[in-house]
Amino acid sequence: HNSTNDKNSSAIVIGRGPAINKHDHLKLLSESNYNGNIICCDGKLADALKAGVTPDKFPKFFVTTIDPYPGIVKHYDNPIIDEYGSKIRGIFSILTNPQAVSRARKSGIKIHWLHSLFDYNEGKKSFNQISALMIRAKNHKHGLPAIQTGGNVGTSSWFVGWKILKCSTVSLIGINHGWEEDDSWDTILSHGNNSEISKGIDQNSPVFDKLFTKIYNPDFNCYCILDPLFQFYSMALKEFISRSPDWLTTINATEGGSIFGEKIHSMKFKDFLYKYQN
Repeated sequence: HNSTNDKNSSAIVIGRGPAINKHDHLKLLSESNYNGNIICCDGKLADALKAGVTPDKFPKFFVTTIDPYPGIVKHYDNPIIDEYGSKIRGIFSILTNPQAVSRARKSGIKIHWLHSLFDYNEGKKSFNQISALMIRAKNHKHGLPAIQTGGNVGTSSWFVGWKILKCSTVSLIGINHGWEEDDSWDTILSHGNNSEISKGIDQNSPVFDKLFTKIYNPDFNCYCILDPLFQFYSMALKEFISRSPDWLTTINATEGGSIFGEKIHSMKFKDFLYKYQN
């Protein structure tokens, strides 16, 4: 990588964590003169377009899909996506559900494929190695670009920003990787298999506190709650950022959530836009 070519290139990852609506980040972005890359997580695509964050205004516009679930098709099934699809480039994992792929294509999105890594590279017995061989084809003699996903589309989008698009600055909005302090337990327990995990555990017990741990974010002076899945997502992304190359600057402009620590520069989104829109 020759970082001198890209020292001014930046990307904004748009996730769907609650802080993005709380702080009106899509409106701020749509009214800005930002000229870098937009990498939108599939679940926030329709909202972003409706808020005026469109490929007409931001031509370097990408959408990412990593999850294999059938439900992903609903993220693409929207008239506003049909309106802008032909100007949006998709970056999809090879495991994406075929219905989601066809719906995205129907809206005009051109898809570029990624291979998602799962395990450590342990040579021939590694699942990464086996799946990499499976996807080599006539037109992809050397296989496909591969990234760690961290288990979710937000972390994958961060990788896309610097590993695929070679941006030297990647900024995050809507990447909470955690619950808000005032989210109801009903909401929290409906996430993934949280209700199974917590069955029969008293909410006042230390075990419950360990499963649904509350942490303080010193950068944004707020608390958030991590369920077991968010503990994994948060830990993975923070570790990936701490190991990232020195030429990369990761800015968390989410203004909430659990992503802070080594090599993570936190700032308000409006300050990021002010600094990077020229």
